[in-house]
Amino acid sequence: PTLMAIGRKHGASAAQVALKWLLDQDGVAAIPKASRVESQQANLDAQHIGLDDEDMKAIAALPKDRRCVNPGFAPAWD
Repeated sequence: PTLMAIGRKHGASAAQVALKWLLDQDGVAAIPKASRVESQQANLDAQHIGLDDEDMKAIAALPKDRRCVNPGFAPAWD
């Protein structure tokens, strides 16, 4: 819900917001997976989202011990 709310604020999807947050982190390499042209373009468009300090703090406060998507190929994390 936090990512969706921030996305609505910026006219972006929750996935774009998450990607932009990762791109703005020092020492982090974000490698999004996208096979559809539309998804590839959405990933590129994420660069242009301007997250403010309030957005960044809200995202940083999200729990780090849960996944929104847990595909079968995902590693088992502690």
